[in-house]
Amino acid sequence: MDSTDDRLYFRQLLSGGDFATDNIIARQMVNFAYLIGDRRTGEVVVVDPAYDVDGLIAVAEADGMTITGVLGTHYHPDHVGGDMMGHSITGIAELLDRIDVPVHLQAPEVDYVTKVTGVPAGQLHGHESGDVVTVGEVEIELIRTPGHTPGSQCFLVRNRLVSGDTLFLDGCGRTDLPGGDAEQLYWSLTERLAKVPDSAVLFPGHKYSAEPSQSMGETRQLNVVYKPKTVEQWMMMFGR
Repeated sequence: MDSTDDRLYFRQLLSGGDFATDNIIARQMVNFAYLIGDRRTGEVVVVDPAYDVDGLIAVAEADGMTITGVLGTHYHPDHVGGDMMGHSITGIAELLDRIDVPVHLQAPEVDYVTKVTGVPAGQLHGHESGDVVTVGEVEIELIRTPGHTPGSQCFLVRNRLVSGDTLFLDGCGRTDLPGGDAEQLYWSLTERLAKVPDSAVLFPGHKYSAEPSQSMGETRQLNVVYKPKTVEQWMMMFGR
């Protein structure tokens, strides 16, 4: 999906479809990667570069853009690379072999990403929630949303929310993997993301629904994860 908003450059790219087309794991996992940048300066950051870093670099270059940074939503290999289910997935380690750029994470996620990818912690930039990464003159706010993992984060840019595995159009990220916390995910969905207006468009980390995006208002109305009205109700439905 392409989008124009003044100088904002924004592309949603489907693994196994728009890139990594010959990778069977990418086709099965249906991850989204994102390119977010400034059309005037030609700078762009890539969100969750997994499976095919050369393909993602090529997409950016074909649009006249240069990758100047990486934003990682969380440490799982289908988002940042590493070993998963006996398969080795290309990711930020291979990207850094090609281009020397900063990798922006939430601070609690740095050690996890190092363990999974082998990238030394010194090459990873740990942030606090509310920090802003600037690409040209485009500002991207980093919102820490623990629950799926301790340092999961979402990115808010010009009324678009790139949510990783924190929130899908239908459902949310699982909490039974290392570092998962169901109660924290409830507070992330209901409080930490409360600042995101209903008019904002949600862009998730996987294509688990027929549509690739929808408004936060629709998501809050239709997504079952917003049905519980208390943390106790939430834990009865999703606390596992």
